[in-house]
Parts: sequence; structure tokens; C-alpha cells
Amino acid sequence: MLNAIGLMSGTSLDGIDVALVRTDGERIGSFGPVGYRPYSAAERALLRKTLEAAPKLTKRDDRSGIFAEAEHLVTRTHAEALEAFLAQHGLRREEIDVVGFHGQTILHRPQQRLTIQIGDGQSLARMLNLRVVFDFRADDVAEGGQGAPFVPVYHRALVTMSKVEIPVVVANIGGVANITYIDQEALIACDTGPGNALLDDFMLRETGKAVDQDGRCAARGRPDGDWITRALEHPFFAELPPKSLDRNDFAGFTVGGMSREDGAATLTAFTAASIGHVMEWLPRLPLNWIVVGGGANNPTLMAMLRSQLAPAIVQTGHELGWSGDAVEAQAFAYLAVRSLKGLPLTYPGTTGVKSPITGGVLVEA
Repeated sequence: MLNAIGLMSGTSLDGIDVALVRTDGERIGSFGPVGYRPYSAAERALLRKTLEAAPKLTKRDDRSGIFAEAEHLVTRTHAEALEAFLAQHGLRREEIDVVGFHGQTILHRPQQRLTIQIGDGQSLARMLNLRVVFDFRADDVAEGGQGAPFVPVYHRALVTMSKVEIPVVVANIGGVANITYIDQEALIACDTGPGNALLDDFMLRETGKAVDQDGRCAARGRPDGDWITRALEHPFFAELPPKSLDRNDFAGFTVGGMSREDGAATLTAFTAASIGHVMEWLPRLPLNWIVVGGGANNPTLMAMLRSQLAPAIVQTGHELGWSGDAVEAQAFAYLAVRSLKGLPLTYPGTTGVKSPITGGVLVEA
């Protein structure tokens, strides 16, 4: 068993999750502590500007202008997050075997075989004096895969450890939402649509804060069912899995003319409906749904999901003892160990790659 630390900055752009996992790349031996380093308002603003500029990129190694500035920011803040984590939990550097560094996705266009995660793995390894595995998605996309979702193999390890009755779906709701369907040997995954991204962006415009705290605003509103029906006519929802999205693929979907409360309720219900919509592609109806990511902390969204997915049992990862907010950070710790051992990271049923493949780039300290 190896001690691995995962670092994850997701599409919600809220901050950096840090997690320690002890694993052999197949079984989860034990969970270590988790941590979080929020981005400052200025850091978040730079990342948002970088996302806005990213669609013009055609080369994954382009670091001109704002992209170089953002990559430096991502690398520095991840180093700060990990150093603080080690100090807070009294961990010695020599206890850590590897760091899994996802970086920050700024563009995801798998149909063009292009996915860009900024963050300099070589510089991070030097700054930390630890070996680092990074650039996880590139090999999958180069081989014709979607490059996302990327953590289903870890979801399977969690479900196996927790002995949840199958078939089961793990729904991860970050900026984009994705699911992993697990049933015996079957492992199917895909992005389902916008997770928190549309709601966060709407709340940022309305209130200056990119979150509907505890779903309170949406709880006071009424979803517009006609708007949701029209939204689900988007061609993405007719595609078979595996399939994936860029954070801003639905950025043009607006709820103009609605009150703040009704707009929040409509966007929240759209996330729930788009997750429920994926059931028509699954071999069997799931008995259990486990929700992780930031969306699991939204009681209004959870209530909508329970209504949408009934009669299945819908619970959060927290309720199973998982570190629901840190699952993706844990996943990239786990994936770093799999990469070290040459084990598959992605599969035909998760990203559409032709055969199971490993990935990631190792940098020695």
C-alpha cells in the first residue's frame, strides 16, 4: 500500500481539495485526512477570465498571455495547499509516496481531441520535493476517448468497499455533473449536463456570490417546467454514453425574465432532470444513487433528485461515511497509484476509448 495525496480544482472554481488515501491502486486501504484551500476573489476572477479566453486555443501547450499567468497561479496555489495540509496534519514529506495533480481544466473539446488542464507538474514536483503524476486526461483523448468522466474506477472501489446493493449509480455534481453506473462487471459513465455551473453563474450575476447557499433561494421559487422541457431538447441529451462536456457548453442557457427565486429553482431542477434523463441509457434501473460533490450539500437539489429518481434510494456520500466533498481529490490520489503501476484509468464504457488504458505523466522529485 502507498500513501498518495490527491489535489483537485474542479469546474466550480471554488478552491483546491486535498486528500490522503492509502491504496495499492485497486483496494482502498484507508482514508487519511482531507483539506481545502479556497481561491481568493482575485484568484477566482483570473480563472474565470482564463475560461472565457480558452475557446480560442487550438494547441494544448499554448501558455501565452493570461494562460501563463493562470498556470502559475494554479501551480503556486496547489503547492500552498499541499504544504499547509502537511503542516496541519503533522505529515512528514517522506511518508508521502506520490501526489496526483489534476490541474485546472480550462477547455474540454474531445471531439477535436483537445483537453487542456493548466498546472505545471514539473514545477510542482520541484516545489514540493515529491514525485508527482499529472496530465491524466491526455492519453485517453489522444486515443479517441472523451477524457471524462475520469473517476469511475475510483467510484467502483468506493462502492465495493461500502458493500452498497447494486446496480448503483454514483452521481458527482460539481460544475458539470457526471454519473458512474456499477453493476457486476458493468462500468458505464458519462457527463449528464450542467451540475452547479449554471446556478453558480446565475447567482454570481444576481448576488455577487457564486452559490445558492443551502439551496435557500431555489427553495423559495417555482421551476419553469416548459423551460426545462425545451432545455432537454439540446442534442447532447440524445447522445448515448459515454459523452462529456466543457463547463461552458450550456453557458447560453439563460432564465431571463424570471425572478431570482424562480430562476434558481429552474436551474436547480434542470440539473436534477438532466441527471434523471440518463436512466434511459442504463441497462437496469439503479436501486441506489449516491451523490457526491458540491451538489450533495444543496438540500433543495437533493430533494428534487429524490423526487426525480424514485423509487430508488438516494443518499449522499457523507451518509455512507465518504468524504463527499473530497471524492475527486481522493480519486486522483488513487489514480496516481494506478498510473505508477500501469493499471487502467479509463475504459470503453467510461470514456469510449477502444480498450482500457493507463495514463498520466510521472515527474520524480
